[in-house]
Amino acid sequence: MKLSTLCLTLPFLTCIAQAADLPRIPSKSLTVKKEVLFSDDFEGSERPAAWHKVVATFAFENGTLKGTQTRVKDEPSADGKTVVKAHAAVHGLEIPTKDSVVECRIKFEGATMIDVEFDDRKYTGAHYGHLCRAQVRLNGVTIIDERDGGMRNDIREMRQDPTKKDEVAKLLKGRQITYPAKLETGKWYTLVVETVGDEMRVTIDGKPAAYLKSSGIAHATKSKIELGVAGKDGFFDDVKVWNAEPAK
Repeated sequence: MKLSTLCLTLPFLTCIAQAADLPRIPSKSLTVKKEVLFSDDFEGSERPAAWHKVVATFAFENGTLKGTQTRVKDEPSADGKTVVKAHAAVHGLEIPTKDSVVECRIKFEGATMIDVEFDDRKYTGAHYGHLCRAQVRLNGVTIIDERDGGMRNDIREMRQDPTKKDEVAKLLKGRQITYPAKLETGKWYTLVVETVGDEMRVTIDGKPAAYLKSSGIAHATKSKIELGVAGKDGFFDDVKVWNAEPAK
């Protein structure tokens, strides 16, 4: 059972003890910000050209970016020949990065998850070029190395075979981590996702919230940044992206 699940069912002090067993989150920033690559406060009627629709259930509303998941279960396609899979709402940025700092304000209004994801659509070793992401829930913050973890093509194929469950578990070890959190619905939080080399660090309102060191994070051509929302509704505001270099 994941720590985030435990925190829903066990007393608070038990969760603190579990949290103490997690790797220490660096107290200082991993990065030094360089040039600003992107900024949008969602004011005015014109949006920067870098934005594009991925799973098109986002809307610009009252000076914010609002995401609502509408694909909540697998359903037949219109022609009945394929299946449209359940999926979070996703809005994308064509902002190539290697090492970066992504900052935004987020708010839960029914959403179960809000995330910042990095992809490289030209990379064929992982499903849809998924590389790594930081997911925020009301009760936890998760960082996932997808390139060398659950989205890696051979691992995805192995997961279809129940006899390879133990082998898959070994391959996924160290590719994902969840730290407990305690966030509130209806409140704005400042989320910062730092990515440098093979490390990702997350802060919420300036406080260390999660950290993972894993090889897939070091992918050198992160061609896209995608913002996701699962459930109904999640908001983004004041999105900024900086190029970055390792802190000394």
